[in-house]
Amino acid sequence: MNFGMEMNIARAVLSVSELNRGAKDLLEQAFPLLWVAGEISNIRRYGSGHWYFTLKDADAQVRCVMFRERNQYLEWQPRDGMQVEVRALVTLYTPRGDFQLSVEAIRRAGLGTFYEAFERLKSKLGEEGLFDPARKKPVPLFPRQIGIVTSPAAAALHDVLSTLRRRMPSVPVIIYPTPVQGAGASVKMAAAIQKAANRGECDVLILCRGGGSIEDLWAFNEEVVARAIATCVIPLISGVGHETDFTIADFVADVRAPTPTGASQLICPDREELLRSGEILFGRVQRAMRRSLESRMQDIDMLGGRLVHPGKRIDGQLAHLQRLRERLAVSWLRNAQGRGWRLHELNHRITAARPDIPRLVERQLELGLRLGRAVAIRLETLRMSLRREQANLVHLNPKSVLERGYSIAYAANRSVVRSSDQIRIGAAIRVVFSHGWGRADVTEKGE
Repeated sequence: MNFGMEMNIARAVLSVSELNRGAKDLLEQAFPLLWVAGEISNIRRYGSGHWYFTLKDADAQVRCVMFRERNQYLEWQPRDGMQVEVRALVTLYTPRGDFQLSVEAIRRAGLGTFYEAFERLKSKLGEEGLFDPARKKPVPLFPRQIGIVTSPAAAALHDVLSTLRRRMPSVPVIIYPTPVQGAGASVKMAAAIQKAANRGECDVLILCRGGGSIEDLWAFNEEVVARAIATCVIPLISGVGHETDFTIADFVADVRAPTPTGASQLICPDREELLRSGEILFGRVQRAMRRSLESRMQDIDMLGGRLVHPGKRIDGQLAHLQRLRERLAVSWLRNAQGRGWRLHELNHRITAARPDIPRLVERQLELGLRLGRAVAIRLETLRMSLRREQANLVHLNPKSVLERGYSIAYAANRSVVRSSDQIRIGAAIRVVFSHGWGRADVTEKGE
């Protein structure tokens, strides 16, 4: 039931379940996730993994629940009497109508300043580009010498050395000792990183420390350490804390390993695995070479079967040439006979259709004379018709009329004036004579 909307007035009575659900919705909508500080009291851990406790101060208390999927990654155990800060959702447990907090995260009281400092430095260095993947250096696949920046008394150093000794015992290791916890640890750690970079003895560095609280790991969140990592010319792997721990050093380092042991596994290939891979590759090469040799031998056998003695090949070619010569002779003779019969047939047809040349010449001369007479008569007829047409053109030529004293009047639109209706008094007209023309104004007109 949504109490943020107008309720149906016609419904006057609510059930307890509806009331509790409506109250739960109102609480969760009215309060966002928030931090609440107080003292833990009466904490109970059930077999399901869920935690139930009371958070109180001097004047009030509130029930809290933290479910298993939220508390399973917590690296410390809350106890009664501890001052803590919880990030929780304000809600209501509807079956009993209990007001409670559903806890998302929990931290010791006072750690808020650590988180704020962590976020400020992270934002600052991120804006400067220290986390940019483009500036990170690649880690060599087979380092010739490995450097470790850590405390000689750290338990993580023993794990790293054991892993390196097991995976690649032939690779030498140089330890650059430095405190990794406590006052001044960050400055000394930065100096150790700079010292390793200046000496240039190693192909890769491991910065490592075991797990701990945020206070224990705070030296790795200092700006001086981040700057030293950023300026280090040697690829550096950060293996600090557990997989869920994140420090500023992790973001600046070239590679972040989940644990110190994970850093040693990233930095050094496994000797046994390399040997197994080498054996597998060697076996593959052997099998490939054997298959290749067998294929070549089979090719040789096949080519040997196809190989023929040169003398036998020449004899075969001579026999083939002899057969071709015989076929050519038969074909040529057959073709010559066919053409002879064709020629005889054409000669017979020509003889049967021989023309009468003298009669044809006489006929040609006769037709030539008749053609000449017909052409002369046609030309004379055309000359007479042309003279008649020329005489008609002379009579119809307007210039001939103008020669007899006539003239032609043109209006302003260049049309010939054939009637007085086409012009008006005062209009200008153009008069063309046999020789020349003149312009006149109309002063009078009539029928």
